[in-house]
Amino acid sequence: MTTAAAPPRVPEAIHRRRWAILCTLVLALLVVVLDNSILNVAMKTIATPAPVGLGATQSDLEWAINSYTLVFAGLLFTSGLLGDRFGRKLALLTGMVVFGIASLLSSMSGSPGELIGYRGLMGVGAALAMPATLAIIMNVFEREEQPKAIGIWAGAVGLAIAIGPITGGLLIEHFWWGSVFLINVPIVIVAVIAMAILVPESKDPNPGALDPVGVLLSIVGLVALIYGIIKGGELADFTAFAAWGPTLLGVVALAAFVLYERRIPFPALDVTWFRNKVFSASVVVVGVIFFALMGVSFFGVFYIQSVRGYSALQAGLLMLPLAVAQLLFAPRARLVVERLGVAATAAGGMVLVALGFVGYTVLTATTPIWVLIVLGLVMGTGMAHVMPPVTVAIMGSLPREKAGAGSAVNNTFRQVGGSLGVAVLGAVLSTVYRDGMSDTLTHLPEGLRDKAGESLEATLAIADRIPNGAGKALIAPANDAFIHAMHVVASLSVGISLVGALVAWFLLPRRAAAPAGPGGPGGRAPEQQGQDSEQQGQAREAAAAEA
Repeated sequence: MTTAAAPPRVPEAIHRRRWAILCTLVLALLVVVLDNSILNVAMKTIATPAPVGLGATQSDLEWAINSYTLVFAGLLFTSGLLGDRFGRKLALLTGMVVFGIASLLSSMSGSPGELIGYRGLMGVGAALAMPATLAIIMNVFEREEQPKAIGIWAGAVGLAIAIGPITGGLLIEHFWWGSVFLINVPIVIVAVIAMAILVPESKDPNPGALDPVGVLLSIVGLVALIYGIIKGGELADFTAFAAWGPTLLGVVALAAFVLYERRIPFPALDVTWFRNKVFSASVVVVGVIFFALMGVSFFGVFYIQSVRGYSALQAGLLMLPLAVAQLLFAPRARLVVERLGVAATAAGGMVLVALGFVGYTVLTATTPIWVLIVLGLVMGTGMAHVMPPVTVAIMGSLPREKAGAGSAVNNTFRQVGGSLGVAVLGAVLSTVYRDGMSDTLTHLPEGLRDKAGESLEATLAIADRIPNGAGKALIAPANDAFIHAMHVVASLSVGISLVGALVAWFLLPRRAAAPAGPGGPGGRAPEQQGQDSEQQGQAREAAAAEA
């Protein structure tokens, strides 16, 4: 008597096109994440008066970046819930269409206010699309292939962050400033067509009742928290009410969200997930690694361009080693996990990131540029061995039908961590730099003194305005003060990265985490997983023979 083989979890027709589906998701991921960094190199042009630019002020430029980040981070969690309830393909397509339309409108902006508004609309589209990409991966790949697929997904995130400045630099050199947004439109059109044809629909079969109060509290909490962090970074002063007021509101709203979710029968977020130490530790590590990534992107670009004198395009190219290392190693991180386990792999990756920051603590104005390339390779390799295993751990500790919410939590912690990296490290950098330049700037008029002390770029701008070449005396002290500030920030980042390594080592599982099945969180024993894979393979062969 023979026992019938269990059918594969993923239908055969979907399984056959799984890698094509992943390629379309990577397209969406590239265009959404790339837009976080591509705008940076167009800032100077946008600040130029019309007709070359928009004549944007420094505040306008900051909000052109922050409006996207604010809306994106604030809606990530809600968008993941909507995808689980109404369909992840629907959320993905809607998000991409909104993103494409907003990109087109941004490219045609006639004023800084319009650009800020359209960038916020781009954030809405990005928030709808981003959680859906990871949730769809969990529903089109069998569990044994999910780590490889997530590795490619994580590598694409790192690649997009690094190639943004390169793409932006090339476009600005040959076209007008709006081209950095217009480039998104053809990519979105191709991606939407491919998604409509290839990507299957999936949703939570039992989503429960709606939770409008929980959703509202999550939006208020996240938006207020991110706004406070951004404002503190802008002011370089987190003690100002404009910074701590919104931050406190965000914390209170998120605390109320957690308390409310614990008391209702159908919560938007099942807070008991955080009792799972693997889930909790993984999202903390995600936040820490993006704190590090956005931090090095922030002060690294100023070091390369302002201190070393490289162009925006050259600065982008010097960020490529970090991206290439992630692209090469992230899809293969699963092989290290199989040998060493999740905890050792992720902790080792965080230690490599910390070593990269140690390298930044010894950089000078004359350090050979190949040292920076090596540091990028080391940090990229470290990040490539952190993101895939912790993302697999997050998604594997939740029921498959909650993939959208799990992806949203993962992306929310990533975005909050990145925003904190820029705001906190930026504030420390600004404060230490200002203190280092205080004596040098005493001979300047008070108005110029305050302006010149804001940043390295501000000092260099003031130096250019001082007649008879007297401003050149400011350049060497400014470079020295910036390098000292960079060393302080890098040292702080070393400590934060090592904390992440300790969290990973002590709280993540020693072996590979098995992605959850349709019934609930957790995984089965390795031998059972092997039986499942064998049965799935037999069933798939039988299905192919029948076809």
